[in-house]
Amino acid sequence: MLYHKTIKVPQDRVGVIVGRNGKVRRRVEKLTNVKIDVTSEGIVTITASENTEDPVLAWKARDIIRAMARGFSPKNALSLIDDDMQLLVISLREVVGSSQSQMKRVAGRIIGENGRTRRVIEETTETKISIYGKTVSIIGVGSGLDYARRAVDMLVAGAPHSAVYSRLEKMRRAMNRQEAELWEDTDL
Repeated sequence: MLYHKTIKVPQDRVGVIVGRNGKVRRRVEKLTNVKIDVTSEGIVTITASENTEDPVLAWKARDIIRAMARGFSPKNALSLIDDDMQLLVISLREVVGSSQSQMKRVAGRIIGENGRTRRVIEETTETKISIYGKTVSIIGVGSGLDYARRAVDMLVAGAPHSAVYSRLEKMRRAMNRQEAELWEDTDL
């Protein structure tokens, strides 16, 4: 089975996806065993041959490209090569409508003063967040990804930042308990 996917990316992100002298594109190709073609108009084509040992790698290539297109650095996007990492893209247009002022207000609430709110969410949930255009994207693992999504949802709904920070602390404690239980289960 041949995998062939075409993605339209913002033109201002083409340079990030390609990288200096094609370095980023080649790195993604090498890690995922696919062929990537990028046009200056922002059309990215991902092709995996039939003899690819792991067809899931083609999907990972797609997610890595999508992450870079949504504002993540190549380093953060390449973390998606890890089997546990996932990319979640939230459309602000679907949540708040098409009002530019409303989208800017919500994006500003998620970023916070001097980036504080985004930083607190990232550090507490061990995720990476990018606000780009009309989307909020999150890269993370399991419950951390879920908790970051909940925090973003609360901010979008207009919850006070203090309530979001308080909820994040509770979520962090729950994550720590889950990790401790996993370690206890693996003790022999």
